[in-house]
Amino acid sequence: MAPVTPQEYVEEVLRLVESIPQGRVMSYGAVADALADRSGRNSPRQVGTIMARHGGGVPWHRVVNSSGRTPPGHEQEARQRLLSEGVPLKGDRVDMARAAWMP
Repeated sequence: MAPVTPQEYVEEVLRLVESIPQGRVMSYGAVADALADRSGRNSPRQVGTIMARHGGGVPWHRVVNSSGRTPPGHEQEARQRLLSEGVPLKGDRVDMARAAWMP
């Protein structure tokens, strides 16, 4: 299998984020892991960069860090969106045991 280009990887990340169901979340690392076999890449930081630069048109609020923290600088809006979708929270974090999703 030929490696994907950086732009193709961006598109794969965004496509995967679009597929996360309402009420569920994925961590940056889970997104990277889910795409690692096809892309050869496996970097939660790279996923975070892609989301920061290109994620405005997808449900960006459904991607959190591994401890359930919402994107820095967007905590309030993400929390509101997650609550409106019924995502279970524990304090200011997503309850990853109950809300995590894998394709």
